[in-house]
Amino acid sequence: MFDRRFLQTRLGQAATASIAAMALFVALSSQIQATPAYAADPVLHSVELA
Repeated sequence: MFDRRFLQTRLGQAATASIAAMALFVALSSQIQATPAYAADPVLHSVELA
């Protein structure tokens, strides 16, 4: 499916750009490591009034 004629079309270029963007996203997201305590920390803190 990915031959030279296909990659020279606009659809082929868009597919190549999409694959490159997904690979870059995976590479960058693998660099981010959230600890379980930080990932489970809620953003909003609630206070209960008696």
